[in-house]
Amino acid sequence: MKLKCIGRTLLILSGLFMGITVTVGHSTAGDLADIIKSGKLRHLGIVYANFVTPDKAGLDVELMKLFSAHLGIGYEFVETNWQTVIADLTGKVVSPKGEDDIEIKGESPVRGDIVATGFTVLPWRKKVVDFSDTTFPTGVWLISRSDSALQPIVPTNDISKDIEAVKKKLSGVSVLTLKNSCLDPELYGISNTGATVRLFPADRNLDEMIPAIIARMAESTLMDVPVALVALEESPGGIKVIGPISQLQEMACAFPKTSPNLRKAFNDFLRQCKKDGRYKSLMKKYYPSVFLYYPDFLEKK
Repeated sequence: MKLKCIGRTLLILSGLFMGITVTVGHSTAGDLADIIKSGKLRHLGIVYANFVTPDKAGLDVELMKLFSAHLGIGYEFVETNWQTVIADLTGKVVSPKGEDDIEIKGESPVRGDIVATGFTVLPWRKKVVDFSDTTFPTGVWLISRSDSALQPIVPTNDISKDIEAVKKKLSGVSVLTLKNSCLDPELYGISNTGATVRLFPADRNLDEMIPAIIARMAESTLMDVPVALVALEESPGGIKVIGPISQLQEMACAFPKTSPNLRKAFNDFLRQCKKDGRYKSLMKKYYPSVFLYYPDFLEKK
């Protein structure tokens, strides 16, 4: 009897360990073969503009579902935030140091295979992730309430001169920013302009920053183009664009540096979607005004 009980116990424990092994295997960063074997693609996304909407729809959600179907596997949405998204993808907790360097502060469980959430390509992010081909054109603008004393610049067709003109307006002006994101004030030298820098709470969504300045948390805010486009469509007359704070930027999907085959598979898929018109249809669906500002985006190689 004792031998039978011991045998059953070992069998149960063996089954448990096998289950744990399978679970842990996909909780680490894997490449294409591992993901296909797991049977699902884990999409890391942040509720943000029309890339990922509160009801978990949006441009990037549709794109990732199409990619999962292309791979012949299931799809899983994994919600994250701007502070932990890189750790959730790579297992590395990092902090940016200026514009193009990072500090690795620790380790964290991997929760997803790919970031698709209107993710801006920044030099410091390239240190820890690999980016896909460009998925969306962007940049950072200074936005203010429509009743602000700040006035839009007169464009010169030279973005460097336009940025300089915007920065000259910032002395004594409160500017809302968000650390460790594409709206980090250190990336654009905002502190050197004489502006009063105000940090938006890290646990809140980036697209809440425009409503925050309307509620007078600050006189102005840094904001990337996609969110500004949505806000201008939804609240015409409530805000105004003062001008650019950054050079033209790009958004892309992000991958662990250990997943080159997944990245290649996605790039091949994205190029086909751009070629056959599916991607243009998605962009028009979620950002109908984008081609007014970037008419030749999909024509770029």
